[in-house]
Amino acid sequence: MDMVHDKFRQSWNTIYDAASANRRPQGMSIKQFLNTITRFTDHLTYHHTFEEQHIFPILAKRMDAFKAKGGRHLEQHERIHEGIEKMEGYVEGVRRGERELNLRELKGVMDSFGEGLWVHLDEEVETLGAENMRLYWSLEEMGTLLMM
Repeated sequence: MDMVHDKFRQSWNTIYDAASANRRPQGMSIKQFLNTITRFTDHLTYHHTFEEQHIFPILAKRMDAFKAKGGRHLEQHERIHEGIEKMEGYVEGVRRGERELNLRELKGVMDSFGEGLWVHLDEEVETLGAENMRLYWSLEEMGTLLMM
């Protein structure tokens, strides 16, 4: 899981560093930059949707952090998704010509949910780590957990 989350961190950093510096990455056109943002938002949305539909329901049987009501990780997903929607809306506005790309504005959008995203990426890995999983599942169960 941490490897997947590291890809999200890398993509975020590429976009955020550009927004913070108020300069697109060297050699990257506006179209390529917008595509980078879209890949990030699409992949994160797909990842969260897959977790919510296929993994969280299994884990929620024993782990409160994954429950549909009051589960920490699902609540984090909801807050992150609000930010992702803002980011997608911003990019679509630029693509449709409704606004110019303004990296300071993009940074503001990212700042609205970035801290929550980073906390989530770290906490979810910790919750799914071997030390914590042993509290809820036997080694044999963990081996077949996702086959349920």
